[in-house]
Amino acid sequence: MCTSIFQIGQQDGAHVLARTMDWPHLGAKPVFVPRNYAWHSVFDNSVYHTKYAVLGTGGQHDSEIDISDGVNEYGMAVQKLTFTNGSQLVEEPTPGDIHLAPFELSFYLLSQFKSVQEIVDNIEEIQLMADTHSLLKYDHSELHFSAANPTGRIVVVEPVTHPIEVIENPLGIVTNSNHFDRQIEQLSKYVEYTPEFLNHTVPLNTPRVTTGNPSGKLIPPGSYTPGSRFIRAAYLKERIDLPNNEDEAVDNCWHLLDSVNVPKSKAHQPTFSVYRAAVCCDSKNYYFQSYYQKSVYKIEFPKERINDKEVHFYQTDDRISFETLR
Repeated sequence: MCTSIFQIGQQDGAHVLARTMDWPHLGAKPVFVPRNYAWHSVFDNSVYHTKYAVLGTGGQHDSEIDISDGVNEYGMAVQKLTFTNGSQLVEEPTPGDIHLAPFELSFYLLSQFKSVQEIVDNIEEIQLMADTHSLLKYDHSELHFSAANPTGRIVVVEPVTHPIEVIENPLGIVTNSNHFDRQIEQLSKYVEYTPEFLNHTVPLNTPRVTTGNPSGKLIPPGSYTPGSRFIRAAYLKERIDLPNNEDEAVDNCWHLLDSVNVPKSKAHQPTFSVYRAAVCCDSKNYYFQSYYQKSVYKIEFPKERINDKEVHFYQTDDRISFETLR
């Protein structure tokens, strides 16, 4: 389970895409992958080279890099999120297409494309594969993806059909439920959409897509189910003060994520919010905070490492600590 939130600075135009990562344990850390880095798909061992450098959070498994979320050198940001009973994976590979394990798509998109439009233009050549013919078995990996770039365009990438579906998302919220349109319909019980949103004519960089009129609407639910988190995050995102700049946009994201941050509770659920992260598509700054941290790491995109030969992992401290005032 995960939650994704988008915020836009009203004065500096900063576009910030943030998320919680809900998982049974923290198995990833901030990482930088340079240009021309070779990695192998676990599906068929095909070799891919990064066209663009990537800063994000992930881990290294043999000859493959697994990126959960991040930003590339052109400011395109991508996140992967679990996708409850939603993925339609391809059983038989089509010659000439790109064949990937589902969890490899986020890194592939970040390392190969400059913009959301390039994703749209090239998505038909990508197949997310079931493990029927894979070299490494990974079961039925169900994921969908959020992507944004410095123009303010934000989309949901859903493998519910082939070609993979790309859905415009001016609301700027994603959780884990399938069929994004159904979630939008469910949310209408709690908010009143603007005519532009209903007509699919929302201009880029529109910070709110609801009228703010609560008359006759329901109060958001308080559980941690994907549907409840979607409604609660969207409801609060439409009500929070608009940020002026990147710092305020990141701060907004953190306060909004507080409402969906899943506490550790082994007796009741296997997953919790092991970390939360944000990227600014414009500055390409990356923000990271693991579960036990009380402060937030900020990592500036390391331009001096773009042509390095090796991947660089950043060391973070996931321990409880407090600053004592005297």
